[in-house]
Amino acid sequence: MMKQPVYSFVQERIGYIVLNRPEKRNALNEEMVEGMKSILTDFANNDNVKIIIIKALGKVFCSGADLESLQDMQSNTYEENLEDSRSLKDLFYQIYTCRKIIIGQVQGHALAGGCGLATVCDFVFSVPHAKFGYTEVKIGFIPAIVKVFLLRKIGEGKAKQLLLDADLVSAEEAKDLGLINWIVEESNLGKKVFDYAQKLATQNSGTAMGLTKEMIGRVQEKSLEDGLDYAASMNAKARSSQDCKKGIAAFLNKEPLSW
Repeated sequence: MMKQPVYSFVQERIGYIVLNRPEKRNALNEEMVEGMKSILTDFANNDNVKIIIIKALGKVFCSGADLESLQDMQSNTYEENLEDSRSLKDLFYQIYTCRKIIIGQVQGHALAGGCGLATVCDFVFSVPHAKFGYTEVKIGFIPAIVKVFLLRKIGEGKAKQLLLDADLVSAEEAKDLGLINWIVEESNLGKKVFDYAQKLATQNSGTAMGLTKEMIGRVQEKSLEDGLDYAASMNAKARSSQDCKKGIAAFLNKEPLSW
């Protein structure tokens, strides 16, 4: 049986997406990207999955685009290259806009497109020895797609530092820049991520987290007045949701609440 470059499983309402090309440093190729998109779609529609974790096998989380594949594509037409580029764009957009919280479990270096993959996750846990960086300009390429998300995440000044000097940064530096959230020893990484995912799954309404995540993405596109009008309308809609009714009733009645 041929090995799958990416696979998934569900454990206690947590959906895992596992990068499975350790011999290629989990470099992203077409099959891998399409596999991740398919799994994300399945998890998004699965009521038994409340939180999603992206992790990888081997010593490297993800080294970015498969350069051998990119080299083969250099003879492609512009239209063919655009189609391939849009596939990665669709993956990043799918992660960014998914109504379910997505956590990156980074057990090794996250480079170029691999750093982009971590960037679009909602939260990132990393081991201390992991390096992060967008190295594209060093080989004459550009960090085109991830730039859109990175600017939103850490701002123009910090994004310029990472994208234009293209040097690798340590996990500690990545945390200071706002690229990742927590640094955990390798021996405890899986448990820490699982426990955090379980905390989100049990203490928070999935509907409320999903709407909040969606609003964070959309409100940045709006003017101040339009953003506030949008927020007010979402506030009004949320009041009539079943989760809000359940949560307020439990609080007022001093009843235990588990989601």
